[in-house]
Amino acid sequence: MVSESNTISKITWRLMPLLGVLYLIAYIDRQNVSYAKLQMVDSLGMSEYAYGLGASLFFIGYFIFEVPANLFLTRFGARIWFTRIIVSWGLVTIALAFTQNMTMFYILRFLLGACEAGFFPGVLYLLTLWFPKDYRGRMVGLFMIFSALANAIGAPLGGMLLDLDGALGLEGWEWVFLATGVPAVIAGVFTFFYLDDTPEKAEFLTNDEKQWLKDRLARENAGMDEDAGHGFKALINPRVLLMALCFIGFPLAAYGLSYWLPTIVKGFGVSNTTNGFINIIPWLIVAVALWVVPSAADKTEKKTPYIVGPAFVGAAALAASVLVTSPYLQFAFLCIAAAGIFAGQPVFWSLPSRFLKGAGAAAGLAAINSVGNLGGFIAQNVVPWINDATGSNILPMFFLAACLAVAGVLVIIVGQMLGRETKDVPPSAHAGGPR
Repeated sequence: MVSESNTISKITWRLMPLLGVLYLIAYIDRQNVSYAKLQMVDSLGMSEYAYGLGASLFFIGYFIFEVPANLFLTRFGARIWFTRIIVSWGLVTIALAFTQNMTMFYILRFLLGACEAGFFPGVLYLLTLWFPKDYRGRMVGLFMIFSALANAIGAPLGGMLLDLDGALGLEGWEWVFLATGVPAVIAGVFTFFYLDDTPEKAEFLTNDEKQWLKDRLARENAGMDEDAGHGFKALINPRVLLMALCFIGFPLAAYGLSYWLPTIVKGFGVSNTTNGFINIIPWLIVAVALWVVPSAADKTEKKTPYIVGPAFVGAAALAASVLVTSPYLQFAFLCIAAAGIFAGQPVFWSLPSRFLKGAGAAAGLAAINSVGNLGGFIAQNVVPWINDATGSNILPMFFLAACLAVAGVLVIIVGQMLGRETKDVPPSAHAGGPR
């Protein structure tokens, strides 16, 4: 008889370290611009607002190509398509080191978003092929832990690379892009030879384990609507559109926070390297929250509290961080805010697979993520604009806090509308082996 725990363990150890490391590299390549900013603005003669606009163009490219990229994934398979995504974003990151002017910076940031489009929702789609529903929250949380580790690693790495200013005739910000782009190209080549497209092609699973997983997923998908696997209809599904709307607040708060956190810490009067090491702390706290909250949520059918609760805590902490005067308390509240912003997201991403499958899941997940990530574009433009227009650090944080709180309220509304889908799990879905 097939052991459920052993099968899930084998899949987890085979897939999650690779997917996690790829996300770590992707996140560093996405966020390195916030560290390069500390030198690149002066080097290219750009204003803070102009730089923020260029950095945010990543999200426009990401938005345009996200859904098509994920549909191509269903056609070409994860192995080939992920390789294309990873190698191309690595090459663009390397090219950013040779930026000569503002126009080139704008073009490359747009291309970086276009190249990376499809990776995050592609992984979410891949998890629907490999894991039963009862495990997806934890797996998404485990996957996203690597984004927290990326911030922890990227912070001191960015600081140290900036301090290489002048080495081999390169400026510090040029080292930031070179040193973070090369690993992506290498990882992309490795992915081509390592990743399996589907469980059916996996040599590390026995035939009985493959059949068990196939039967388990088939039972879970049996009660879905007949249009659940239709790509185009998923894009106009009201549930998908509502989830896309409420998700905007999470990346908005996340990118607004991560964009400004290094600058805030720099205001403590520390060196670039020290700045980077201080920034490790909030992301280690996020990593813990990304495991604890989804693990608890996977044990219950009531998911909404595990999304909304952290969001409200994060919003309150963001507001509190600018109301206190002690720098130690400010930083402590920012740590709590970071955990609140991220902790509920894996639970959020476990919901669409309860009413979408196949091409429908690929398209729906990509649509939610692409629309939601416009929050990053808004954050990297509105937050600097508010700061420049008012000269205040208080109002930008209030703006982020309000957006996150509104997202929490919208999740409550969406949760009520999705109640039937999130509760009506076929009884047979829990069959198949010991838990």
